[in-house]
Amino acid sequence: MSPRKPLMPKATAVWLVENTSLSFEQIAEFCGLHVLEVKGIADGDVAHGIKGMDPISNGQLTREEIKRGEEDHGHRLTLADSKVDIPEVKTKPGPRYTPVSRRQDRPNAVVWLLRNHPELKDSQIMRLVGTTKPTIASIRDRTHWNSNNLTPQDPVTLGLCSQTDLDSEVKKAARRLEREKKEQGKKLEKAGTLLPTAETTQAPGLGPQPTVEIVAPKEEEAAPEETEAEQQARVFAKLQELGSGTKTED
Repeated sequence: MSPRKPLMPKATAVWLVENTSLSFEQIAEFCGLHVLEVKGIADGDVAHGIKGMDPISNGQLTREEIKRGEEDHGHRLTLADSKVDIPEVKTKPGPRYTPVSRRQDRPNAVVWLLRNHPELKDSQIMRLVGTTKPTIASIRDRTHWNSNNLTPQDPVTLGLCSQTDLDSEVKKAARRLEREKKEQGKKLEKAGTLLPTAETTQAPGLGPQPTVEIVAPKEEEAAPEETEAEQQARVFAKLQELGSGTKTED
């Protein structure tokens, strides 16, 4: 982070040159100026008509700090802490400035970008070429007033943007497309899941049907084993039946 500098540095340097015995190097370092600029202020060659601004009255320097610097020319002046916290203002970068001599080449550059890098968004083309969204739309729809005479031309060769900027925007667009494909694939996977059997087998217009349990048939119970006594009785009864049949025939 660069060291803080006083407000209105040239006006502060004028006051310090006129009202203190600080060295040119000390004033230049404190105000963020070149030593030759401070020397030019002292000689009257620089800062004509600039009224000096007292850094003590506006709280940027203290008398003790100035006195310490006057006694020791190797001492570096430090800006006094402000009693009011001023938030840092972050400015957004504005549209790219295009020289007047190159502005008629912007539609040709837009045609080249639309043909060779269709993945680029309109906002990216606007940053690269410095054109407007309605112009891009008219060129894409061929409703531009000079559509018949437009020829694709590389914006890098035209000097409208650098190769680094173009490569950076193309990489951003490629990452965006890859991310969109992954999200689309996830949605298709979720949509392709199978439904439960109870929902697919139910008749139209009816509610969910009860689940039918299929029970396997039970095996026949094995007959109890015959004891030796029962076996002898059965054989004796059979012999009796055979014997009674023979007597009747005789």
